[in-house]
Amino acid sequence: MTVVYPVVFTPMEEGGYLAYVPDLKINTQGEDLAQAILMARDAIGVIGLDIEDDGDPFPIPSKSVPHQENEIVSLVDVDLAAYRRSVEKKTVRRNVTLPGWLDSAAKDAGINVSAVLQAALKQQLGIQ
Repeated sequence: MTVVYPVVFTPMEEGGYLAYVPDLKINTQGEDLAQAILMARDAIGVIGLDIEDDGDPFPIPSKSVPHQENEIVSLVDVDLAAYRRSVEKKTVRRNVTLPGWLDSAAKDAGINVSAVLQAALKQQLGIQ
């Protein structure tokens, strides 16, 4: 599910931008506009996962938001499924079948089979 909310970016005196998401009542900030957009996306993602996990309805995005002349209003989208995958660090248990002699050789060599499997899967999938 992708959510899209308007975000108000306010230049700060000390530099950078404050990012306010009125529909979710959250603030964040960045050292420049690009980072403020990334931080807004992250904040929306965090709140979005909480809303999704609680089974609550998402607030309807505003069509317009009040803002000052020096502020920038932009829509920021978040693919919640992709965001969840990027932040979920939970490991899962998988049973793997391999020949006994190979398991013994790995143990004798002090090789962590799970680490080797993870590295091989990442390489196969082109994941860094």
